[in-house]
Amino acid sequence: MFIGEYNHNLDEKGRLAIPAKMRTLLKGGAVVTRGLDNCLFLYPKKQWNILAEKLAKLPISQAKARAFSRLMLAGAMDVEFDNQGRITLPEYLRQFAGLDKKTIVAGLYDRLEIWDEEKWNKYKTNSEKDSNDIAETMGALGV
Repeated sequence: MFIGEYNHNLDEKGRLAIPAKMRTLLKGGAVVTRGLDNCLFLYPKKQWNILAEKLAKLPISQAKARAFSRLMLAGAMDVEFDNQGRITLPEYLRQFAGLDKKTIVAGLYDRLEIWDEEKWNKYKTNSEKDSNDIAETMGALGV
C-alpha cells in the first residue's frame, strides 16, 4: 500500500527519485501515465494490468469511454529504476503535468501520484477548505 507525501526534485534529464520504501512495491515493474487533475499516475505493473484490462472492456461506442481510455492508455509508458532509484519521465508526460523541478510524490493506496509542487499545494489547500463537504459526500458513498 502506498501512503504519504514526499518532496523530490526532478533533474534536468527528467529523472525523479522514488522514495525507497515505495520502490519495493514497484520492483515487479511500473507504468507511468497521464493522471487526473494534471498529475501523473505511477502504477505497479500488476495493478496497471488490472486497470488496463478494465479500460479495454469499455464500450468504444461511447465517446467518454474512448476519451478516458486514450488519456490513460495512449499516455502510458513502462519505466525502469536506475541504480539510484530514479525513473525517467518522458517529456510529453512532464509537459502534461507541468513538472519543472520541485515535485511531490503522493501515495494513494494502489498508485503514486506525481505532482508539480505548486499545483499540489494549491490542490491540497482547496481540498482542505472543502473537507467538510467532501466528507459528507464520501459518507453518502459508504466511506
